[in-house]
Amino acid sequence: MKKNTNIKVLIVDDDQVHRYMLTNLLEEWGWQAAEADDGTTAVAAVEEGPYDAVLMDVRMTTMDGMEALQKINAINPAIPVIIMTAFSSVDSAVDAIKMGAHDYLTKPLDFDRLRQTMEAAVKHKRHHGYDSSDITGKPEKHGDIIGNSGPMMELWDMVVQVAPSEANVLLTGESGTGKELIAAAFHQKSTRSDGPFIKVNCAALAENLLESELFGHEKGAFTGADRRREGRFVQANGGTLFLDEIGETAPAMQAKLLRVLQEHELQRVGGQETIRVDVRIIAATNRDLEQEVSAGNFREDLYYRLNVVVLHMPPLRERQGDIPLLAEFFVKRFAAKNKRQVAGITPECMDLLIRYPWPGNVRELENSIERGVILMRGEYLEVNLLPLALQGWGNENVASEENEQPSTLKDAERALIVKTLEETGGNRSEAARRLQVTRKTLLNKIKSYNIG
Repeated sequence: MKKNTNIKVLIVDDDQVHRYMLTNLLEEWGWQAAEADDGTTAVAAVEEGPYDAVLMDVRMTTMDGMEALQKINAINPAIPVIIMTAFSSVDSAVDAIKMGAHDYLTKPLDFDRLRQTMEAAVKHKRHHGYDSSDITGKPEKHGDIIGNSGPMMELWDMVVQVAPSEANVLLTGESGTGKELIAAAFHQKSTRSDGPFIKVNCAALAENLLESELFGHEKGAFTGADRRREGRFVQANGGTLFLDEIGETAPAMQAKLLRVLQEHELQRVGGQETIRVDVRIIAATNRDLEQEVSAGNFREDLYYRLNVVVLHMPPLRERQGDIPLLAEFFVKRFAAKNKRQVAGITPECMDLLIRYPWPGNVRELENSIERGVILMRGEYLEVNLLPLALQGWGNENVASEENEQPSTLKDAERALIVKTLEETGGNRSEAARRLQVTRKTLLNKIKSYNIG
């Protein structure tokens, strides 16, 4: 392999002399070498920037190589990790291979074998991309919910614990985080799973239409009501009703919802008959309802009726370890849908997917990958197939690598929104289209980040 200073390897060893020796050796080959003195600093280094390979000892004091291997795989499984171990510990190296290590080497190192192994690892990374065989660890799919990160496992544990009860549930979190999937999981795990699961988007209908949608109407109740219609509450009888974007409902509608929740009965629009219903409510919102209550925009009594159990959906930027799983799932789905042969995702593309702040959350990731798969001509999903907003964010990060970086992903997200608004001349609808989020989500982001 010719000298290539673009190749960057992270050397992880608590033996300073051994690290120094390996650093000098790799630099003689024309590669870049970075050092970490234990597994903890190695994981932090991988979180901060991409590497072509990691060369890591097994035995270290603070965090050993096996634990660090699992964490590095969770951050970016496209990075090949080569384990170094004493000859007497080959069994643990074999275990590391099963956990996702690219290869292992025994100490004292054979430098020719080291170079061959490192070159093979880098070649594999640059030419083969990423697929599901790179994923190790816990099962990643619970029904339709994908993820094995800490936040998602905690969320799933709560679903399993709470679902069998009759408690109303309030799901909070940003748009596009998957609240509808969690609501469906609650229903599937509940004692009402044999009953219907009915969904209503409260933000999609005007107040008068929403009332008819939820409660039904009598023939002649309003212009166009040419027959009686049963509402969603009656349709959900014996099952679960998912009220998405509950925070968008008007005060008069909130009062009517409260009556149904308290009395378990309703009347159709234009009707006098009282109808009993047995429905479990799961509501969702991207608003801070406590703040809305304080501002007088949401009824306090309805809030407490809905707020029996609250679950917060983490944004995608707080569960980066799930991005490879989600990306692979969407690639397979859209490859099948569009009859494409897709071998995987290139490491550079995966690295960008993991580091991008995803203001539109899982929905934005899904849309981005669908676009990429549709535009593919080769076997791998590449950076240049992603939406321009992602490509621009990635190029901007590379160009400013030596400059001051945003201190948090929220800072990066704010900067991306500001940049997109500047490029669109302040046209918020166009900015939302480029960012692949709804206009309402963008407006909420602009307000929360105090963007003028």
